[in-house]
Amino acid sequence: MLNFVFHEPKIPGNTGNAIRLSACTGARLHLIEPLAFDFSDTHLKRAGLDYHDLADVVIHPSWEAAKDYFGTEARIFAYTSHTTKNYADISYQDGDILLFGTEPTGLPDEVLTDPRVTMQVRIPMLPSRRSLNLANSAAIVVYEAWRQLNFPGAAPIS
Repeated sequence: MLNFVFHEPKIPGNTGNAIRLSACTGARLHLIEPLAFDFSDTHLKRAGLDYHDLADVVIHPSWEAAKDYFGTEARIFAYTSHTTKNYADISYQDGDILLFGTEPTGLPDEVLTDPRVTMQVRIPMLPSRRSLNLANSAAIVVYEAWRQLNFPGAAPIS
């Protein structure tokens, strides 16, 4: 199973979209508190449609608690625009942790430089662009990782 993490998300619509991504791919969504919204937020519900019950979502009270949950052997890839390693050059494995930062600022330095982070990775963009939308970034990477794993659990294409 793939795992993707939103570190202290701020925009409920992005988390709603991530819930749909979880439901459609079987990847587990991890949310690290504090969250800037609650699960009754209408934007979160609208973006997640009726997929909330189909998604696998785990909420952690802190980055430290999330790391404890993942264990010491997990590979953690931190996505940032401040590196040159391309996400498509990674050979993803079952159980990998795909870590994304908050919408306005990305991952804080103390998370990016945490010794538990296996590698900092970026999604290519045109020059002079700050960042992609959080939910779009997660979808790009989750689908690439799932593709590399041969889409386990996916419905057959007829």
